[in-house]
Amino acid sequence: MSTYAAVDLGASSGRVLVGHLAAGRLETVEASRFANVPVRVPAGPSAADGATQGGAAGTLHWDVLRLWRGVLEGLRVAGHEHGPVRSVGVDTWAVDHGLLDADGALLGNPVHYRDERTAGVPERVFERMPAAEHYALTGVQVQPFNTIFQLGAAAGTAQLAAARRMLLVPDLLGYWLSGVEVTELTNASTTGLLDAATGGWSERALAALRDATGADVGALLAPVVAPGRVLGPLRPDLAAELGLGGAELVAVGSHDTASAVAAVPMDPSRAAYISSGTWSLVGVELDAPVLTEASRAANFTNELGVDGTVRYLRNVAGLWLLSESMRAWAAQGRPHHLAELLEAAEHAPSLACVVDVDDPAFTPPGDMPSRIAAAARRTGQRPPPDEATTVRAILDSLALGYRRAIRQASALSGRTVDVVHVVGGGSRNTLLCRLTADATGLPVVAGPVEGTAMGNLLVQAWATGALPGGLPAIREVVVASSDLTRWEPTGSKAAWDAAERILWP
Repeated sequence: MSTYAAVDLGASSGRVLVGHLAAGRLETVEASRFANVPVRVPAGPSAADGATQGGAAGTLHWDVLRLWRGVLEGLRVAGHEHGPVRSVGVDTWAVDHGLLDADGALLGNPVHYRDERTAGVPERVFERMPAAEHYALTGVQVQPFNTIFQLGAAAGTAQLAAARRMLLVPDLLGYWLSGVEVTELTNASTTGLLDAATGGWSERALAALRDATGADVGALLAPVVAPGRVLGPLRPDLAAELGLGGAELVAVGSHDTASAVAAVPMDPSRAAYISSGTWSLVGVELDAPVLTEASRAANFTNELGVDGTVRYLRNVAGLWLLSESMRAWAAQGRPHHLAELLEAAEHAPSLACVVDVDDPAFTPPGDMPSRIAAAARRTGQRPPPDEATTVRAILDSLALGYRRAIRQASALSGRTVDVVHVVGGGSRNTLLCRLTADATGLPVVAGPVEGTAMGNLLVQAWATGALPGGLPAIREVVVASSDLTRWEPTGSKAAWDAAERILWP
């Protein structure tokens, strides 16, 4: 039996899981779980050249030191109670980063991707490098929080001027664990600074950023490494403290979606996937990027994956709309249990109200039910009158967004899709899975719930030689280790067609 530890950080919580691989099956145990609570810091004074350290409300940061403490506590449990552990892998969300000074010290907590500091930066960069050229080079979906635009927003700040190294969040944690400074490929491919064809940093994109904003960051970038590579031993003092003597750090799919997609139990030649959580990542797995103008216009991204693959996908706002609605109701003195809301939504009218879940109005934190009501009015619909119908509107709208994204992914890539796989937390939402089958007209296979952690752990097994065979072998273990559920479509295609015409005539 081989044992591995996965550090898996999401937008609202972090975990350390232990995986035991034996006889072709992976058993997982959660060693610890801890909250991930962002914090807003009051705005600082303007820099001499007009750059600012946040807007009037301040800057939204990740509390990375709190996360680091949670990681250490979880790894200590893994090492002392579940060891001996052979290796450790780290995955998190994408695009956000920390800056290190010449001594290797962190210069400040990473800024949260939902902070608004990048307003106007994409437009400035695209004046120097047209958006079509940038896409043809990087293949990256334009999001205002892409790393290239975050770095542009930091131009002129004392922090960026003092920086010697930029590390994306999972690589920052890996650096603290091992002392190794690298940028893992799957996360690097989300930055807007990586050449999608070569897998190396793009001098053209770096020049456009420098010319547009003054941010000259090429020297800050660490070497790019592919997932499935052993990076080296953990720091000796840390390994001894945590009970992880002999453990090594492995470059896994450090973008959590890359790890999740590696664990999708699919035949990639015929399937689409949805990695369903705070965000929903909807797409297909390819051998090469799709860099056409039509693909750019549809806002699809080409993120590099495990074992030489391309995750061709589009971000669809996921269960964030539901979690923010629940938070808003609780703040108004009307807290609810999720299970009760989903049961009530099951009996609410179908497709009574739908919204475009990709509307930028839904991206920031805030009063989500009011925003949904406003979006309904803008399209001539009656807003949901209560909590149950609001939840039903969210889930119907998500399924409709999935329908559209899968159809577009198939058309743009030339890939026929005859089944949809859902992994992650959303795979437990039976109503959402059933609605997705109805909306797409395709069978939906749900599971595994722990897709991200399984992908992380099994890439470690591959890297350390316990699981030869790459991605196909990883997926064989996932199938053997998971309880999968299948839904067949039963809904009315005409009803979903009509709902889609409300949003996209």
